[in-house]
Formats: sequence, C-alpha cells, structure tokens
Amino acid sequence: MKCDSRHMLLYAVTDRAWTGEQTLKQQVEAALRGGVTCVQLREKELQETAFLREAREICGLCRRYGVPFIVNDSVDIALACGADGVHVGQEDMAAGDVRRRVGSDMILGVSVHTVEEARRAVRDGADYLGCGSVFPTSTKTDADRMSVETLRAICSAVPVPVVAIGGIKEDNLSALCGSGVDGAAFVSGIFSAENIEESCRRLRALSERMVGL
Repeated sequence: MKCDSRHMLLYAVTDRAWTGEQTLKQQVEAALRGGVTCVQLREKELQETAFLREAREICGLCRRYGVPFIVNDSVDIALACGADGVHVGQEDMAAGDVRRRVGSDMILGVSVHTVEEARRAVRDGADYLGCGSVFPTSTKTDADRMSVETLRAICSAVPVPVVAIGGIKEDNLSALCGSGVDGAAFVSGIFSAENIEESCRRLRALSERMVGL
C-alpha cells in the first residue's frame, strides 16, 4: 500500500492504558467504525510473542476496513505480521536502515522535530512525517513542544504528507488550521473516550474542516 495524504486525516495511535471493559482490538474496531484513516499499534511493554499475535489480529481488522496498519518502532513485528508500514522516532533505528530492511513497498513514517530532521528523513526514504508534540501531552512526558511556526515550516519544506501529534483534542484541533498538516494523530483523544466510535465521528468531521475538505 502506498502512502496517501488522506491516510493522515484521522490517525489513531493505540495505548492500552485505557483498555478496561473492552480489549484493544475492540477499541480499534470502534475507532475504525468511527472513521479513522490510519491505525498505528504502539506497544512499549508487551512481550514479543503477544505483540506479534496482537499485531496480526489488528492488521487483519484494518484490512477489512481498508485502512493502513502501521507498527511503531518494531521492524521485525511489522515484517512478520504483514503490516502496511512501520513508524520510527529519532531515537530508534535510522530511517535509511529501516528503508533498506523493509524495501520500497512498505510505508515508512518518521517522527521529526525540526526542518533539518524532516528533510533528512525524506532523503532517507520516509513516506510521511509525524510532527509534535504540538500541545502538552501526558502520553509522552519527555516530548518537547513544537510551535505552529515550526510545524508550518516543516510542512513547507517537504513533499510528503505530515501528521501532527501530541495532546490534540476536539477543543484544540482548530488551532492547527493553516499549518499545512494533512491531518492529526490522536492517542488519548480517541482511546480514553467513553464512546470511541462517536468520538471518532466528531474528530473526523473536525479534521476534515481543519485541512479544508
């Protein structure tokens, strides 16, 4: 699957911190029903066998909805489960090394914080960029804030889609209007919601308005 800017519109990043009565798979399916356009599975603590089993389940789910499935950090898991892509940060495997491992067909996303990092990621084969944290966030306590001016500069500097991430909620999404981003990524904004499907429907409409669709 090739990366398309439309995939960035409503980008869900999982976090099992909010699993309770529902499993993570059930939460992801609710998000898919609500209109998310991409799903990234992020697991920092799960043992590899369980991670792979979960990745295969959610990959199959995303296939049924025709939505790209991305694995965070783990190239091995992404390849083993047949994911559409893998996403890496600046502290993970270098983007160029990831591209060599996964080949030309797998989507490669890279987290960046500066124009220089953005240009380098694209040179190294990134298909899209994740930029943030654009607002304060509790899910990544070590994340530095990114100004809207920097976000705008990155969007202007690269030819690939850009998704904003970090502390984005229904009540602050409109602040990204005019920044040039192709969409927004949500963690708690989706998975902490009491009704994930309905929350995603509202976020989808707000995201479309934000990018001018």
